[in-house]
Amino acid sequence: MKHRYLPMTEQDKTEMLAAIGVTTVDELFSDIPEKVRFKGEYKIKPAKSESALLKELSTLAAKNADLIQYTSFLGAGVYDHYAPIIVDHVISRSEFYTAYTPYQPEISQGELQAIFEFQSMICELTGMDVANSSMYDGGTALAEAAMLSVGHTRRQKLLVSTTVHPESREVIAAYALGRNVEVVEIPHTNGTTDLDELKNLMSEDVAGVIVQYPNFFGRIELLKEIEQVVHEQKAMMIVSSNPLALGVLTPPGKLGADIVAGDAQPFGIATAFGGPHCGYFAVTNKLLRKVPGRLVGQTVDENGKRGFVLTLQAREQHIRRDKATSNICSNQALNALAASVAMTALGKNGVKEMAMQNIQKAHYAKKALQKKGIDIVFDGASFNEFVIKLPVPFKQCNDALFEKGMIGGLDLGRFYPELTDHMLVAVTELRTKEEIDTFAAEVGEM
Repeated sequence: MKHRYLPMTEQDKTEMLAAIGVTTVDELFSDIPEKVRFKGEYKIKPAKSESALLKELSTLAAKNADLIQYTSFLGAGVYDHYAPIIVDHVISRSEFYTAYTPYQPEISQGELQAIFEFQSMICELTGMDVANSSMYDGGTALAEAAMLSVGHTRRQKLLVSTTVHPESREVIAAYALGRNVEVVEIPHTNGTTDLDELKNLMSEDVAGVIVQYPNFFGRIELLKEIEQVVHEQKAMMIVSSNPLALGVLTPPGKLGADIVAGDAQPFGIATAFGGPHCGYFAVTNKLLRKVPGRLVGQTVDENGKRGFVLTLQAREQHIRRDKATSNICSNQALNALAASVAMTALGKNGVKEMAMQNIQKAHYAKKALQKKGIDIVFDGASFNEFVIKLPVPFKQCNDALFEKGMIGGLDLGRFYPELTDHMLVAVTELRTKEEIDTFAAEVGEM
């Protein structure tokens, strides 16, 4: 046996070829003209033994700046949060780790219950009536929400605040292109959605208004005021929200949101260099049958015993294509389980305490930076992120921080030209007073 994970012997190969009536593998390609067949060697390294390969990959991996060796002040959608140790223990169990779609409820009760609990907790956090079984990530969940509003209202225009994550806005624009939907961006003022501009842009052809809470700059949007403007024109209010922040903020559902979407990464899911993560999607009861993906419901069997089943499946693989509300073809059940385990381990009080620490430590970091002469841009209420104006070019600042064992914040100039040499700083509950003081001192010295 030559390969550990491809256990096919030469005898197996001979028997398979004989079964289909050929003697060599080359005969399988006899219909392909010789002149178009590739005859060279692939430009890849020669195969190594398992031990040599592991050594090479470990050496490459060691070059990564991970969050064990470095102190991170980088957020912008992916955050360094506390994950209870039990999370990895539960999701590593084979019945979850290798599980796929739970089509057979009689043998998938554990998986189905885990998804049901995830849905229930997302509803509690967001203040919404119904949540689906998860989606790929926050960006695609938000784009699906945008398209749901278009389909539900039968209107062809979306208003998206420029304080929504820039990458999410790109995903929305990509979805809209294929549906011939017009996307108009609402400018911001002092780091929050400009309400006057929103009022000017609202019209009868607007399907939905998309805002983020807390927004990309960490600021808290005035959802109640936005809701009044949106619903006056019978459009839909779509909110992208960090679920951890909802441990202390008023849930969007209580402020009139029609759809709330986001990423559950803050709960027990590793940063993992950007993914995979776990999108969530929650709606009001009136939109129940238009939710993309699927929902798990609770029921009873013929003996009256509680059980769980796939209640609604809206994707085209399950129903007629023209009836499908989405072509999202899977979910993130394993990461949804991780989030569920983390939320369960933390409990209601733990989630609130964790969220409060994010607010308090970010506030302390603002004060520490101001004492060093650094300007805090966009003053006002925020969660765990805020914007600073750097005294030197961004790259110079981040390179210097890296040399001191710190990963700096995000370069806002990448997405907002007017914010060149401005940094989006994230401070989570894992940052200590000493780490924050060191960060402030290093930036201040520049």
